[in-house]
Amino acid sequence: MSMHDLIRQLKDSNKTKIVMLVADGLGGLPIEPGGKTELETARTPNLDRLAAEGTVGLSTPVAPGITPGSGPGHLGLFGFDPLENDIGRGVLEALGIGVEVGPKDVAIRGNFCTIDADGVVTDRRAGRIPTEVCEKLVEKLRAVKIEGVETLVEPVREYRLVVRFRGEGLSDNVADTDPLSTGLHTLAPKAGDAASEKTARVAAEFLRQAKEILKDESPANFLMMRGFAKFPAIATMEEVYGLKSAAIAVYPMYRGLARLVGMTVVEPGKTISDQFEVAKAEWDKYDFFFIHYKYTDSTGEDGNFAKKVEVIEALDAELPKLLGLKPDVLIVTGDHSTPSRMKSHSFHPVPLLIWAPATSRPDLVTTFGERPCLQGGLGQILAKDIMPLAMAHAGRLQKFGA
Repeated sequence: MSMHDLIRQLKDSNKTKIVMLVADGLGGLPIEPGGKTELETARTPNLDRLAAEGTVGLSTPVAPGITPGSGPGHLGLFGFDPLENDIGRGVLEALGIGVEVGPKDVAIRGNFCTIDADGVVTDRRAGRIPTEVCEKLVEKLRAVKIEGVETLVEPVREYRLVVRFRGEGLSDNVADTDPLSTGLHTLAPKAGDAASEKTARVAAEFLRQAKEILKDESPANFLMMRGFAKFPAIATMEEVYGLKSAAIAVYPMYRGLARLVGMTVVEPGKTISDQFEVAKAEWDKYDFFFIHYKYTDSTGEDGNFAKKVEVIEALDAELPKLLGLKPDVLIVTGDHSTPSRMKSHSFHPVPLLIWAPATSRPDLVTTFGERPCLQGGLGQILAKDIMPLAMAHAGRLQKFGA
């Protein structure tokens, strides 16, 4: 019996509320050996109080030593084994902005980038162009025409866009064209199997035309393709857990992840304060709230230790608004670690806090940080095991066996 089968068998309904607050890329590293991480450096009186009253530990997003993307990281948090549910980023990005992905479609996440006269990448994010510039560039790319395939191009946010190919005989086993570093040429879209050869050819033709269209633009004069994906078959949160779920996320990809597992995506506002106000307005309609906070990740990717500390403190300062709603279970964690020192996602386990006033068994930890969490009562667990714990704390699981 799988864990999902067991949960389906044991799930129960009541009026309890579960909140999962995901500080994207929360985990970090000290800048200097023996120093403090970003979370340990930040002044977080509210998180520290929750740590003292609840139970803490560390979450492994996928498996030990595996660095997760945001998709696998979040699927694990939602209780879906990322190793059994490999979801391409293109689908997530498309769903996040409301683009339909059907059975004949392959969705792709695009990144505008900057290349020099020799075609070498000098900026993988084109200087993080503003969204309005992205929209104008996307409008130009809509001139791309490929015989036998319908193309759709939509802006996402800043330097990101979605490309969708629709046609017969398309598959999604195509390698990304992002070299993952500056100073290198973009890669050719290469098929990983015979079924994906047509998609690779279509992508190459799209990029050929796009390069011509964008050649006189600055700084975004080309694009890279990532996460070629077809729509997967996956259960919903309500089917597995019996939870009517809402997602309050600003960035499109995370809205897409939520839609993928059947959450209702509500308009989040622009700030974490807005997001907590939206949770208050929607409180009576849902059993489970996924609230996503992006800036712990983006500051880590920028290598800005001090800024990551600042945005952690900003999140902590707003927590009383969420706590005022009196959730029965509050989970605070991240989908992965993004240490400023590494400027990227990493394999390190992520700090985890479960606060449930009626059922928490407090440990000896009184602060929220990587080293305190290492000593916590939850130990080190897989992210996919967080949801069963949340369900149990919420009184939503019956006894197993006689």
